[in-house]
Amino acid sequence: MGDKRQQLKPKQKQSREAETRNVPVSAKPQETRLEGRSFLYVGGRDCQVAHLRQIASSHGAELIHHDGGLREAVSRIDNILPSVDCVFCPIDCISHDACLRVKTGCKKWGKAFVPLRNGSKSSLERAFLDLKATSRSTAS
Repeated sequence: MGDKRQQLKPKQKQSREAETRNVPVSAKPQETRLEGRSFLYVGGRDCQVAHLRQIASSHGAELIHHDGGLREAVSRIDNILPSVDCVFCPIDCISHDACLRVKTGCKKWGKAFVPLRNGSKSSLERAFLDLKATSRSTAS
């Protein structure tokens, strides 16, 4: 049974590639509302920061990372907040002090606060997709 799965994978991949090649330009996703926006990511795992930045850049956004107080001063968050559009916090990888500072700073500066279920790459990707969907629905 394992052999059949291996045989199907290349066929599935080829059909997906063919589908994306045949899509007309007008049907491809339009420019997003995330282009040129900057986001602050507080907490998470240091080993994933490069991957998280890559996800943000794939959406045309800039990601600024703060480790949540491990090596950087938590007070630095107050200096970064005015310059970003939105703040992401993975709730499983952040100190209570840093999370509280982010929440109060977001209220003070009128920034969006997005708690993430965890520090995974897929959580950030999902958050960006949700933001895109929200910006499309408000633009319509």
